Amino acid sequence: MSRWSQGLYQPTNPNKYVGKRTPRYRSSWEWAFMRFCDNNPSVTQWASESIQIPYRNPLTGKNTIYVPDFFIVYNDKKKQRVAELIEVKPNNQAKFESVGKNAQNQAALVVNRAKWEAANKWCKLKGIRFRVLTESDIFK
Repeated sequence: MSRWSQGLYQPTNPNKYVGKRTPRYRSSWEWAFMRFCDNNPSVTQWASESIQIPYRNPLTGKNTIYVPDFFIVYNDKKKQRVAELIEVKPNNQAKFESVGKNAQNQAALVVNRAKWEAANKWCKLKGIRFRVLTESDIFK
């Protein structure tokens, strides 16, 4: 049995979901974000693990693929359409100040930073935003 909450999410507003397959959550945080996207009237479209971005893994030196957690389109407070790629990560894998001396978390942060740099470049070319959300963002 897994330590983390995992499963398939059944959208209650399937017309908003633009992914090609049923969304799979790999944590309760991803499930909470899926629920937010599905039920928030400002979110007009969303998809889970729908985009692939090439990057070089700094630990192995190999070229590989990064799949961000979410693609969303929403209307902001000014009613402007905004498109973003969203990655959901715990603070201890996303922020230098939260990593501490744990070698596994330090390695994860190094790889994550390479992924996010590639994602930022890809998003800039597409005219969309990239953002990393942590538990601080999801549960504030």
